[in-house]
Amino acid sequence: MLLMPKKDWQWRYSDTYGVLSVSLGSEMEFLTPYKSKSLIPDALSELEFSVEHAKFYIDFIELLSKSLTISDAMKVQLALNGTAAHFLLKPQMPKSWFFDTSSMCVYSELGKVFQLKCRGAIAQVLVVETSIQASLVMLLSNELPLNDNKSLMQFECIKVMHDRLHPLKVSRAIAAA
Repeated sequence: MLLMPKKDWQWRYSDTYGVLSVSLGSEMEFLTPYKSKSLIPDALSELEFSVEHAKFYIDFIELLSKSLTISDAMKVQLALNGTAAHFLLKPQMPKSWFFDTSSMCVYSELGKVFQLKCRGAIAQVLVVETSIQASLVMLLSNELPLNDNKSLMQFECIKVMHDRLHPLKVSRAIAAA
């Protein structure tokens, strides 16, 4: 079942869990993976789930339906995390040095799924924000080790230059004359 935004939804920083959460009414709270150090100052106090947030969330669910075959519960989880990342994470500089360069030029857009390749590992990522040269992507895979000391965990975000995004699969049409 897809959750649709309501007037009583609110962003809150959960001191109990040390992450940003979304209060989905009096009975339910959704925890994001985003800790205080990665959030904008406004996200550390109660903040309404605005009309702009609701529109992004609904549009993002539609994009996910087109790009991924996943359960409604996973769509809601990705859309809530994606909305939080898009609006409430601090701006990041690209950290492309962790990833292998792609041999293909890609067109990055919101809701599109790509692969990142790092130290022989391949992980799927979802675009949650894009600009001319770089995209903020959310990790869909369980974990991606970046180096000996640092790993990206599922649903965490990192900004990368577009030349690091690898297409999921390449299909070639061959026409015989």
